Amino acid sequence: MSAGPFSLRQAALFVAAALSVAVAVQSVWIAYSGPWDIAFGRNMLVGAAVVIALITNPAFNTIHPPSRAGHMAATALDAVLIAVIVAACIRFTQVEHLMEGAFYFFTPLDAWLALAGCAVLLEATRRLFGLPIVIIAALALVYCLFGHVLPGFLNHAGVNLSRAMENVWYGFQGVFGMPTGVVIRVVLVFVVFGVVLEGTGASDALIRASVALTGGTRGGPAHSAVVASAMFGSMSGSVTANVVGSGSFTIPMIKRRGFPAATAGGIEAAASTGGQIVPPVMGAAAFLMADLTGELYTTIALAALVPALFYYGSLFAAISVQASASGIQPVPAEERVKLTGRDYIASLHFALPILAIVTVLVMGRSPAMAGFVAVVLALGLGLFKRDNRRSLKLYWDIAAKAGRACASILVAVGCIGIILGVLNLTGLGLTFASVISSFSDTWLFGSLLVTAFACLVPGMGMPTLPAYLIIVLVLGPVMTKLGADPLAVHMFVFYFGVLSAITPPVAIGAFAAAPIAQSNPMRTAFVALRLALVGFIIPFIFIYEPQLLLIGPFDPLSFARVCIALALSIWLLNTGLAGYAAGRLGLPMQALRLALAVGLVIQVPMLQYALILAALALLALPGRLVARAAPATEPLSQTKGGT
Repeated sequence: MSAGPFSLRQAALFVAAALSVAVAVQSVWIAYSGPWDIAFGRNMLVGAAVVIALITNPAFNTIHPPSRAGHMAATALDAVLIAVIVAACIRFTQVEHLMEGAFYFFTPLDAWLALAGCAVLLEATRRLFGLPIVIIAALALVYCLFGHVLPGFLNHAGVNLSRAMENVWYGFQGVFGMPTGVVIRVVLVFVVFGVVLEGTGASDALIRASVALTGGTRGGPAHSAVVASAMFGSMSGSVTANVVGSGSFTIPMIKRRGFPAATAGGIEAAASTGGQIVPPVMGAAAFLMADLTGELYTTIALAALVPALFYYGSLFAAISVQASASGIQPVPAEERVKLTGRDYIASLHFALPILAIVTVLVMGRSPAMAGFVAVVLALGLGLFKRDNRRSLKLYWDIAAKAGRACASILVAVGCIGIILGVLNLTGLGLTFASVISSFSDTWLFGSLLVTAFACLVPGMGMPTLPAYLIIVLVLGPVMTKLGADPLAVHMFVFYFGVLSAITPPVAIGAFAAAPIAQSNPMRTAFVALRLALVGFIIPFIFIYEPQLLLIGPFDPLSFARVCIALALSIWLLNTGLAGYAAGRLGLPMQALRLALAVGLVIQVPMLQYALILAALALLALPGRLVARAAPATEPLSQTKGGT
């Protein structure tokens, strides 16, 4: 199977690469000219995405120990799966045309072929993202067909296979429904944009600029990782790509400055994960959110700004406290990176496309057009680099990588479409929302806790956008019904979808950083979780105080109160957890700081005013009263560079 210069496997990989390039190119073209005909555009793109996923993640990779017979059987299985998904997608177009001409009665062949297409889609999802979301989708299909025999609120009127597939596969409420359409029309061009920036070397200039800007801080490379990951993560939208792209450079530097390996990996994982909450791009989420909420893009980006600043401010504070506690000094002046004129010119490679996105949107053009302009500009600027001009094959590789990234998103959203189709057909979504609402008994905080947990579970191991889509469409109406602002609800769900990337046990961001840091993946995940703890608190705050999102009637006094309380809470939380603030803190002082930090985020105005005064008084006390005297350079741990 593998002998010869043009083996079957090589031919399959070439087909996958060609399909990937086609998916990437058409994503950019759609951003410029508009989407294809609904009767064949969505299904062909999803079908191509499934084929790409099956070829690049073949079944024989799971055979241990490998054998020739097993290899051949697995290859035959993949060929059958590809044939099935192609046939099912072609039949979708044929059925759509038949329904346009006359009333069409679905045949058993239509139903079984659609069910087989769903099964292949689930298998592609499993290979890309694991079992959790596949199990949910498979159970949804089983419930759709057999839910009429279940008791209680799970019971429905009964749906036969033909009706189920008419809705899930052949209609526009399932696999090829609204979420898939929005992703194709708006999101994919920004996925391509992130890969183009990474592939043409824009991230290199960004990292160098970040290192130069933060060289004088105690955190040094750790702070530079935060800055670089915030900027690059906003554009790429992929936690793993962000971790690998910037972490391969920053993590070794962080370790060399004396941070433990798990801390170095955790810093990069937390920083890379948060990139998706940073405007203007937010990993394309800003544009998807604008489409779903009906708000202007500028409203979404402005709403995301202050919480993102607090998230990264908390990372800066945590790193500074850790560096001080471990006796880590700033990088010596003679060793710091100094930016040259060439660096400033290189920085235009990532600055100009971002500026172009904002400019096009401010001019009133669509997000898709902004993405198109950004991709074209990034490609053009990439040609100014000599290395890029020497090998134009680089651009083929970039397009292939971008197409594979687009395919992953399409497969995940298609799988989510199965679930949404079942929810719409059976009414389970409304029933589930009603149960949660009654469980919460008009208790908004209870609904928030349930929703936060629901966001973390499907988000583990999946792209953020599909996880955000399913939760906000199912549970979003519950919180809105209980009085939460719709935009705040969307932002709440999105935050927890993002943070699922560093939430154990899956923690895909931490697991990507751990091999680079040469640390234990689970330990790295818990370090990232501790560093990003404030990110789990901020969404609760802006649900109760939308002032933080700069939406609704703006009260400067309330906004100042919320911001001051949150800033103080961040500092007290980090110093309390580290047990260090200009010196070692005793356990009573740590407990006091942590108690004040928790109290400050409780959104009761009079309580916050009182605790703000108490916190300021605590911080103003002489050092001898708040900390046991200890040299600032005395390390708390002797495991520098270890795990």
